Amino acid sequence: MATSFSITSEAVNFLLKQEPPSLEVRKKATEHVIDGVGLMLAGSRTEAVKKLVDFVAGKKSAGVSTLVGFSQKTHASEAALVNGTSGHVDDYDDTQLSTSLDRIYGLLTHPTTPVLAAALAVGEMAGCSGAAFLDAFIAGFEVECKLAEAVNPEHYRRGFHSTGTIGAFGACAASSKLLGLDEKELRFALGITSSLSSGIRANFGTMTKPLHAGKAAYNGVIACMLAKSGFTADLNALDGRWGFLEILGHGVDPEKIFGKLGNPHSLINPGASIKMYPCGSLGQPSMDTLLEIVSEEDLKPEHVREIRLRAGPNILEPLRYTQPADELQAKFSLQFGLASILLKRRAGLREYTLDFLNSAEMQQALKKVKTVHDPQITRMGTDKMRSIVEVELNNGQVISRTADTARGTPEKPLRETDLHEKFKECATFVLDEERVDLLFKTIQRIEEISDIRQLTSELMR
Repeated sequence: MATSFSITSEAVNFLLKQEPPSLEVRKKATEHVIDGVGLMLAGSRTEAVKKLVDFVAGKKSAGVSTLVGFSQKTHASEAALVNGTSGHVDDYDDTQLSTSLDRIYGLLTHPTTPVLAAALAVGEMAGCSGAAFLDAFIAGFEVECKLAEAVNPEHYRRGFHSTGTIGAFGACAASSKLLGLDEKELRFALGITSSLSSGIRANFGTMTKPLHAGKAAYNGVIACMLAKSGFTADLNALDGRWGFLEILGHGVDPEKIFGKLGNPHSLINPGASIKMYPCGSLGQPSMDTLLEIVSEEDLKPEHVREIRLRAGPNILEPLRYTQPADELQAKFSLQFGLASILLKRRAGLREYTLDFLNSAEMQQALKKVKTVHDPQITRMGTDKMRSIVEVELNNGQVISRTADTARGTPEKPLRETDLHEKFKECATFVLDEERVDLLFKTIQRIEEISDIRQLTSELMR
């Protein structure tokens, strides 16, 4: 077994010797579980997830783990695949935040989805307690976030989607806790995950983008199940010339992970944002800022000649669809998000639809929204999602505001009522309001549950 100090060893030691999380960490984790479960329920309505369920059903796997939002169970790995895809399909899931100026704010991972999907599936298979489930979720969230912070930002810039690649290690970490892997098995699991991890940004705006999160959950689950059976892998596969962090990560900053796992937990510092709009995280501050302008000034679409969004390539390149062809591309379109705010003063799941995109009012509003590359904003760095929103009125007046944060971030945390309303928006696609409210309360007291199957039983139609 490898004995030299390594990042693999750092992760293994943290997972095997995890200190009991503080009350603050557990409370914050519970909020992210609530958000993630709601998104899985909402995602079950989508064409992409229904296609995936049909695929899984055709394999006739043994049914032990719940497909959230459906009336069936399947193998734990395939439940993780489906539920992870459901949790990300609406691009409404939480976003990891940067701790330093050289990292890319909002482009690290969507940390909850792969970890939650894996923990629900494996936890249900194992019949774990709610407290054990939450501990596993916290551990997976932490490993995922710290690895994403440590990896060279070139990993994302060159085209890897970190939720798919790094998210797999979060899913592996959570699964390893619930399956009780020992040190050698855990090293095998991390090694297997290192070879399975994948996901490229070319697929943004397609059904395959949310599949990255589902596949990350799937990869972490099967890596742990294989390792538990004695399936071998390199014992130090995150490290060295041929390790994951060098080959796929383009290098690593050890100082961002050595001694940092759980110290402090990323859930608390820097925290993670819970989205208020089901679209790419990079556009959220701009959309919130436009909402403030149109609300405070009581602007109607007919009052506005043009909306200009000034930003750097960190925002303009990922959110690249200026004329989205469908609702998936709309999630990566600043034009659509801002136009929706102008037209409806909201941009929720019921706005991100093909019918609304193709409506005459939306097509007209899209023509009013322009994006402008601003070198001055670029020079300010990528640690914040910085932009300038300019609204030019028909009378020539220009209202200009800087945007760099949004509701749901640590700077503007959600109230419980906000979280409940978002959960209701998502879950009512599947459950009636009474069941939604009961489910919300069940997750709030998750640590009191003796068997996680008490929760998963409430996630079926």
